[in-house]
Amino acid sequence: MQPRINLITLGVDDLPRSVAFYEALGLPRYAFDSDAVAFFELQGSWLALYPREALAGDAGVPADGSGFRGFTLAHNVTSREAVECVMREALDAGARQVKSAQETFWGGYSGYFADPDGFLWEVAHVPQFWIGPGDGGEA
Repeated sequence: MQPRINLITLGVDDLPRSVAFYEALGLPRYAFDSDAVAFFELQGSWLALYPREALAGDAGVPADGSGFRGFTLAHNVTSREAVECVMREALDAGARQVKSAQETFWGGYSGYFADPDGFLWEVAHVPQFWIGPGDGGEA
C-alpha cells in the first residue's frame, strides 16, 4: 500500500447545505454532472460529499450513529494569524466553533470547528513542520 490518502468522503445529512458550506470556505468544486455527490479538488487529494444514508448503504453498514465519530480532519497553516483567519472564515460560512484557537501542549496553536454535519476540523499551526503548498504563508 502506498502511504497516502487520495479521497475523503463525508456522509452528510443535507447535500446542498454541505456543498454550500464548503464552497463558502473557498474549496474548489469539481465540475461533475450529478446532484447525488459533490467533489472538491484539494492539493494532493479530494474531498467528497455524499448523502449519509447512501454512503452507509454503499459500504453495507447501518447509517445510524451520532456524536464523536472518532476522527478529525486537519488543515495546517503557516502561522497563528492564519489559524485565526481560517477559523473566522469557517464561522462566517456557518461552522460551529468547538474550541477556540489557543496554544497547545505540543508547542503549536490550534482550534476546532464543526461543519454542518458535525465533522470536526482542526485548524493548526505546527511550527515543527509544514504540510502545505510552498512556503509563502498560504492559509
